[in-house]
Amino acid sequence: MLQRTHIRLSRRSRLEMSSNRMPPKGIVAALVFASASLMALSSTGAIDPLRSATADFFGPAESTVSAMARPITALPRYLKSKSQLENQVASLSAQNTNLQAQVNRGGYDRNRLNEYVGLSSMAANLGYNLVPAHVIAYGPAQSFTRTVTIDAGTDSGIKPGETVVAAQGLVGRVVSVTAGTATVLLAADSDSYVGARLSDSMKLGFVRGNGSLSGGGTLNLQLLDQSAVPRAGDIVMTWGDGRSGPYISGVPIGTVANVYASLTNSLRSAVVVPYVDFSALDEVGVAVPVGTPTVGDIFRADGKVGR
Repeated sequence: MLQRTHIRLSRRSRLEMSSNRMPPKGIVAALVFASASLMALSSTGAIDPLRSATADFFGPAESTVSAMARPITALPRYLKSKSQLENQVASLSAQNTNLQAQVNRGGYDRNRLNEYVGLSSMAANLGYNLVPAHVIAYGPAQSFTRTVTIDAGTDSGIKPGETVVAAQGLVGRVVSVTAGTATVLLAADSDSYVGARLSDSMKLGFVRGNGSLSGGGTLNLQLLDQSAVPRAGDIVMTWGDGRSGPYISGVPIGTVANVYASLTNSLRSAVVVPYVDFSALDEVGVAVPVGTPTVGDIFRADGKVGR
């Protein structure tokens, strides 16, 4: 038994020795000779025909294989590019949505900016501080009064009777106030009487609304001197001092459009087109005396914005 094991071990050792043995010297010499021959033939150009024939044979095959493999080798790059394109499309879509929203808001933001700038100028022209406020509700027509609700009240220093203006001109006056809101009677209301003055002739009169907001609303002017005839294009302003009367003076109301005589009493009246569109009110300002405490920003009489 030990003898058989020794025989197998001897055979395995010989095999391992055979596998680790170096190539025969004859084979090495043949390879060296073949290499030298190829180098010699290559230097003389003798194998160029063979090389050309090989290229002619394998060239089209390589091109065909390359064309067939190109979609496969380009697949990772295609998938990567597709992912990048999808990300770019998503990014551009988001940017487009954002830009479209800005375009949609462009007119609204521009109008509000103009209103802010106009109110700042109005405060300086009137010499009053203006408490800014937004119109948040219109009174129902069924109430037979034309009123709006603004989002500022006694907390902002607003009191009943104070004049309310927009950047373009007169809006109305405050008739009731809560801590955070106020109700404004529009000059277009049929029960609203506003002391008015023609800026050219300084003639005095009263402006009254007709209760309609159609076309932005129109006003009716009657002068105290019935012999005076306003002219089309005359500018109508408020008069008063804001203390004995409900309106402060010097607020633009509108422009005389035409004059007509009443068939019943021969009184002359003028149709005044207001500067303010009563059906499209947004940002307004409530005229308060300088020094009135308020919780928010205010358009100051010096034309600046502050507290």
